[in-house]
Amino acid sequence: MPERVDGASRRAYLSTMPETPSARFRTRILEVFPAHAAELGWTDAAFGVAVAEAGLTEGEAALACPRGAADLFDAFAARADQAMLDRLDELDLDAMKIRQKVRAAVQVRLEAQAPYKKAARAMTRALSRPDRAPEASRLLWRTADHIWRALGDKSTDGNFYSKRAILSGVLASTYARWFADESEDHEATWAFLDARIENVMQFEKFKASLKPVGEAAQTALGIAARLRYGGR
Repeated sequence: MPERVDGASRRAYLSTMPETPSARFRTRILEVFPAHAAELGWTDAAFGVAVAEAGLTEGEAALACPRGAADLFDAFAARADQAMLDRLDELDLDAMKIRQKVRAAVQVRLEAQAPYKKAARAMTRALSRPDRAPEASRLLWRTADHIWRALGDKSTDGNFYSKRAILSGVLASTYARWFADESEDHEATWAFLDARIENVMQFEKFKASLKPVGEAAQTALGIAARLRYGGR
């Protein structure tokens, strides 16, 4: 599939992919699960209620999600990623500066989950368990990768990893601010996002100004960036 295609092309591409019974059952559960996760947390109790509401048998639920609610982490995040990509296709990204593009991508990602904010908060709490850290990191990295690819990033060197690591940190911290922001328009969240992006841009300018100091120092700066901005 091309790295950058419009929404119609992406949907046409996806429509040619066969959907397995387990995927269909998982979609039916996901349609009703967020409302229950908002009330009961991202738990097997919420999963059980959602399965019953979706009209599925225990066998069908086990086929769709062998690990129960834990198997919906990926599907819930993937749905938000797809909504983000579809919205980005509607924007005139070519007319924006890079910081505006990144800002728009992060904002539309959060806005895509606005109807499911309580469920997203419950998912974040569930993923905060130490044993789930790898999955949390993977999903965050995947969203960052989707964003950079949608923005046309073609880097293949160390910048490929540093861009995604830094953006993962921006996403994680902005989500934390968003969860605490109960205002209708989330203006405090967008102001926080602007500040984070500005911090990153200033650091990148500073790092670029030190290129003559050599490769070893650049490596040290890269490590410092990941530590400072929450990259993984």
